[in-house]
Amino acid sequence: MQPSVPISTKPIRCAIYVRKSTEEGLEQDFNSLDAQRESAEAYILSQRHEQWVTLPRRYDDGGFTGANTDRPGLQGLLADIDAGLVDCVAVYKVDRLSRSLLDFARIMEVFDRRGVSFVSVTQQFNTTSPMGRLTLNILLSFAQFEREIISERTRDKMVAARRRGKWTGGFPALGYDADPLTRKLIVNEVEAEQVRGIFALFLQNQSLADTLDEMERRGWKTKGWTTRKSKQRIGLRFDRPALIRVLTNVLYIGEVRHAGSVYPGEQSALVDREAWTNVNNLLEKRKRPSGRERQPQSPLLERRLVCAVCGSQMVHGYTTKGGRRYRYYQCQIARKQGAKTCPGQTVAARRIEVAVMNALSELIVKGVGKAIAESLGSSAPGGDPMVTRQQHTLLDEAIAQIRYDHRTEGAHIRLQQNVRNSEAEIFVTIRKDPSGKRYHPSSHSLSAVSLPQIARTMALAIRFEEMLERGVVRNYPDLARSAGVSTTRISQILKLRRLAPSIQERLLLLNSDAKYVSEPILRRISEEIDWKQQIDVFNELCDARDIPAESTDKIGRRPSRKGVSQAG
Repeated sequence: MQPSVPISTKPIRCAIYVRKSTEEGLEQDFNSLDAQRESAEAYILSQRHEQWVTLPRRYDDGGFTGANTDRPGLQGLLADIDAGLVDCVAVYKVDRLSRSLLDFARIMEVFDRRGVSFVSVTQQFNTTSPMGRLTLNILLSFAQFEREIISERTRDKMVAARRRGKWTGGFPALGYDADPLTRKLIVNEVEAEQVRGIFALFLQNQSLADTLDEMERRGWKTKGWTTRKSKQRIGLRFDRPALIRVLTNVLYIGEVRHAGSVYPGEQSALVDREAWTNVNNLLEKRKRPSGRERQPQSPLLERRLVCAVCGSQMVHGYTTKGGRRYRYYQCQIARKQGAKTCPGQTVAARRIEVAVMNALSELIVKGVGKAIAESLGSSAPGGDPMVTRQQHTLLDEAIAQIRYDHRTEGAHIRLQQNVRNSEAEIFVTIRKDPSGKRYHPSSHSLSAVSLPQIARTMALAIRFEEMLERGVVRNYPDLARSAGVSTTRISQILKLRRLAPSIQERLLLLNSDAKYVSEPILRRISEEIDWKQQIDVFNELCDARDIPAESTDKIGRRPSRKGVSQAG
């Protein structure tokens, strides 16, 4: 059956798409891609009476699977279709375009939207009729079934080979070379001595960092080899993950691993089993205990803190001693490649987190503050510096970057444009605890050294109202899901926005040790419509609790407390 294409004097521009799943044979003068294209060109030539012409551009994907659409040739074809440069797409077989039913349906949607016809040279059908589309889907279903069967056979073959101790390909490990004829691992004596030296160094130092430093001094590199296509893979300097991969590789004791199981291997062992076991026992002791549940939130300064020396990210970590957990931030380069690459770039997490929060609180007091107060939101319950996703987003709006420099024991905080006043950047000194005690996660809550709870709740109310006005969230339920609280709690927080502006400003600027009116009482005050009466009632409550008040806060007379007399 011939494909249905409207007869027109206008040429039908035909793009030919060809694909081969593997790179095997592509180096030949006439390969599978050329054969597919030749067949498609002959078919298009047979349709010259319909004004079909072949486009000169090639859309070839050699060595790309049909299981997905991540293919340069296909993406180029879709881009030209969107640009209106193609009227018809020709393939040798349907499965050359895609072996996934879902991906094929999406591609056909693009074709239909742009009015592009689709032709399979060896499987002719009419995609404009229901029967033609049914035939196409049936063919594609079988193509997907074939792909899954091939994948299952390949997996079964690899499992069987591993069980027999065979090497199934991939990157050769340091100390071995791949025999191109037998496809077995043979010992490289020079590299084998290096592998034994790495195990001996770790047993001697019992430290990954010290072992990396000594390996760097000796000039040892990772595995370098030449691929079957004569491409050179140059050895690189060792980093922490590469060293751990060597120390935990069962190949070095004559075994192979597959899907969590270990089998006797065909290759010769390079390391004594006792030495390998001792090394892995040491590594196992260094692992963090798995009994403790992981925190669902992220550290306060994650993704914001960088090393001022080398410019890399500082990552969060912790160590456990005497049953206590001590958190820290460490330069990523120093963590991976050893302390000598960026010496001294480690800082106690609580020290720098408290310093940053205090600096932002001081800016609020100086008057830069409303925008920063809105961005700070509220701290995590109980003073834990691990904050929620919503609070991370708010802090992102206040801080662009924090650069820590161990040489000055200080940090430069670069503020976002929307919260800048006269200062684009501020400097803070990272001080130790004045009492001389260590910081522990269970003591000295961050909220106690930054803002009182009611100030943070007031700032959060301002922020929530702004998100609703800007359309960031549509309604209270959306806002509740975003903030991780109930809709009722959202309503309670937003009631604070009904307070008089002078009351809201005073709440935002409360000192950390100040006494203040509780949130339930403030919500009752907000029910009073007259702001002047709100201010008078608020001042009266402050007097009753000996809360210092600014002279500008007390205005007007002090009327009877109708409607809110029960608030106190």
